[in-house]
Amino acid sequence: MDPLPLRILLVRHGETDWNRHGKFQGHLDVPLNEVGLAQAEALGLVLRKERFAAFYSSPLKRALETVRIIWLHHPGVPFYIEPDLMEMNLGEFDGMEAVRWAALYPEFLQAWKKEPAAIRMPGGETLQEVQDRALGVLFSIAGRHKPGEKVLVCTHNFVILAVLCRVLGISLNRFREIGQSNGSINRLRYEAGEIRAEKLNDDSHLPPFLKNSRGSSS
Repeated sequence: MDPLPLRILLVRHGETDWNRHGKFQGHLDVPLNEVGLAQAEALGLVLRKERFAAFYSSPLKRALETVRIIWLHHPGVPFYIEPDLMEMNLGEFDGMEAVRWAALYPEFLQAWKKEPAAIRMPGGETLQEVQDRALGVLFSIAGRHKPGEKVLVCTHNFVILAVLCRVLGISLNRFREIGQSNGSINRLRYEAGEIRAEKLNDDSHLPPFLKNSRGSSS
């Protein structure tokens, strides 16, 4: 009989004020707002009966705050911080309002819409670089665990979308087709050296007033 796969729960952090107001936050360290804290609490409740071998988080506050609230239901489970789970480095665009950015950089916006995979943020990263480092850390995490175990990984929008493009076998240029809500869960499995998707962007644990948060994508 084949061994059970390793399960990976890839979780997007809760909402921040910058998410709500449409500001790019990239590597900037913005905490959760009240909605984000409530989303994290809802995650903690829905996951409280699941057994985890470890928790992994981006070092940014919005991810750390989210996973720490979940972790309160699982005392004693190891908790690790992974720098390569940080959000995409948006360079000079970090902290800008999306509406103002679109008005100031129309040519960049058109290129980003047409072929985002190859576009480098000024002073920052490309989506391809984000995908490479995110997959690297996920495969590293998978290598630390036994088949049949389950781990939780808390990270950010662009990181998750870049990973899911590879998992689903689609181009990074199509990342917008996937979508990722604040406080959502992606259930993945790792077996035979591959990561596969089971359920994506699950926010069924969130009450209606906590769903569909709008704003910046990071």
